[in-house]
Amino acid sequence: MGILLTADAAAQGSSLTSTLFMVGWLVIIVAFFYFAMIRPQKKEQKQKQEMLGSLEIGDSVLTTSGFYGVVIDINDDTVIVEFGNNKNCRIPMAKTAINQVEKASDL
Repeated sequence: MGILLTADAAAQGSSLTSTLFMVGWLVIIVAFFYFAMIRPQKKEQKQKQEMLGSLEIGDSVLTTSGFYGVVIDINDDTVIVEFGNNKNCRIPMAKTAINQVEKASDL
């Protein structure tokens, strides 16, 4: 009878150890995904918001479609961009369509 009791206790201790081992690996995997994927994406979004927040009239921009232009007017969530030397080519677009900004003072 004593041998059966120690076998049951050993089995319970083994299952507890394996459960803790699985929980430990789960924590490691979640931490890896956070530091490898979620955190860099949030950092990139924050940088883009700062870039769009500092957008001013006269800045040169590169749009997501690959066009270079100059900002003519800024509203809450839209900008009017002038493309090329033709002063008639002014297109309103969403601020989120801007990929890069080069300040007018840096030119």
